Amino acid sequence: MKIKVLQHSPSDHLPNRRGDPVPRSRNLDPNVHPFARHRERMRALNAAKMERMFSKPFVGSLDGHIDAVEVLARKPQSLSAVASASWDGEIIVHDIPLRRHLLRLPGAHKGKVSGLCWAEGDRLLSCGVDRNVKLWDTRTLSDADGDMDIDAGPSEGRKPLGVFPGAKTTGSISGSIDHHRTDPLFATASSIVQVWDETKSVPISNLTHTTSTETVSAIRFNVSESSILASVGSDRTFTLYDIRTGKAERRVIMRFRANALSWSPTFPTSVLLASEDHNLYTFDIRSLSTPTQIYKAHVAAVMSCDWSPTGTEFVSGGWDRTVRIWKESIGRAPEVYHTKRMQRLTSTIYTADARFILSGSDDGNVRIWKARASEKLGIITTREKAAMEYRDSLRARWAMDSEVAKVARSRRLPKPVYKASHLKHTMLEAQRVKEERRRKHSRAGQSKPKAEKKKVVLAEQS
Repeated sequence: MKIKVLQHSPSDHLPNRRGDPVPRSRNLDPNVHPFARHRERMRALNAAKMERMFSKPFVGSLDGHIDAVEVLARKPQSLSAVASASWDGEIIVHDIPLRRHLLRLPGAHKGKVSGLCWAEGDRLLSCGVDRNVKLWDTRTLSDADGDMDIDAGPSEGRKPLGVFPGAKTTGSISGSIDHHRTDPLFATASSIVQVWDETKSVPISNLTHTTSTETVSAIRFNVSESSILASVGSDRTFTLYDIRTGKAERRVIMRFRANALSWSPTFPTSVLLASEDHNLYTFDIRSLSTPTQIYKAHVAAVMSCDWSPTGTEFVSGGWDRTVRIWKESIGRAPEVYHTKRMQRLTSTIYTADARFILSGSDDGNVRIWKARASEKLGIITTREKAAMEYRDSLRARWAMDSEVAKVARSRRLPKPVYKASHLKHTMLEAQRVKEERRRKHSRAGQSKPKAEKKKVVLAEQS
C-alpha cells in the first residue's frame, strides 16, 4: 500500500526567538484575495488615526529658573546633561532623566546671560550683558568622590575658573559665544567677532569686515571644517569667517535679519537660518545667492533653530509660542507642539540621541518634548515593534491617499495662532493678486515675476 503524507518542518512554524510572533503561511495569489488592496488602505487609514490618537509629545519640565530662559546648551558626549541660563544671570546644569539640578550658579552674571556653550570636558563658557566671559567648572564635590547623588548645595557661591573682560575694551555687549571643536579656542560676538584662547585674558584676533556696522546676534563654528565661523547680525547680514586668515571671507545682505543659525551635522556646507520674516532658510555656502529651501509655517519671528544629530530633521521655536519640527528639504506641514501656558520661545535644542527636544521660553520653564509625538516611552516588545514598523510602512505607502493625508496633516492649533495664520494667508494672497494685476496692466516684458528664492538675498559683499 502506498501512503502520501504531508510533511512540514516544525522550524517553519515556530518563532526564531522567544517573544517573536508566530510565523504564518499565506497564499499570495491575488485571485484568492480580491479585496486585499481595500483592506490595506483601511489599515493605513486606521494607522494614521492611531498615530494622531497616541500623539502626546509633552514629557515634563525642568524647573528652577524664576526669569525668562534665554539660551540652552547640550553637553557634548553626554545624553543627560544640559545647561540653561536666564535673564536674571543664573545658570543651571540639569540632569534630564532624573530631572534634577547637577549644578546651580545663581548670579553668575550681572543681568541677562546671552550666550552659553560647553568647552572641553566639564567646563562651561558663558557671556552676558555685563560684558564678561566666564569659564566654569561644572564638576561638584560629589562628582570628585564618585557619588552620583549630586546636590546643588555646594555650587552656591562658586568662583569661575577664569574671567575674560576683553569685551569692556570694545564698549559693546557680548551677544553670543561658541567653542572650537578640538582646540582650546572660543569665539565671542558683539559689535565685532573676537577669537580667544582659554589660557589668555586678551583676544588673539578680531574678525571684522570693512563695511560692518552690525551687532552680531549668533555665531557658530562649522562642525566639520572647524576653522570656518558663521555669524548673523542686526544689519541683516550673514557672514563667513576663516580664523586662519583672520578676516571675513564672504558676506551677504538679506531682506530681513536672522536671529539664529545652525550647521548641519551631516552636510558640512549646509547652514540653517532662523529669520525675522517668520521663515527658515537653508543655504549651501558654496552658492549664497539663493537659499536651497524655504520653510514656511511660523506666524511670528523665528528665534531659534537646531539640527537633529541625524541631520534629517531640525527644530525651531518662535514668538508665536509654538515648537515646530521640520523634515529636511520639506518646506511645509511641520509637526507643531504647544501648551496653554508656554510663552514666546527663545531657545530650542535636540538631545544627543535625537529622541527628545528641549525648549526654553520667557515664562521661565525648560520643557521636554518627544521628537516623535506618538513614540512609546519604556520597554517595547518585539511584537509591538513589528506592529509599529508595519503601521509606519502603511502610512508611507498610502501617504498620497486623500483621506490618509488629511488625517496625517491635521493639527489642533491655539486660537491666536490659527487666527494669525489665517490673517497672514490673506495678506500674502492679496499681495500676490496685486503683483499679478500690476504685471497684467504693464507693458509686455516690463514687469517680470521673480522667484521667491531670489528675493531673499539682496547683495553680496566681497
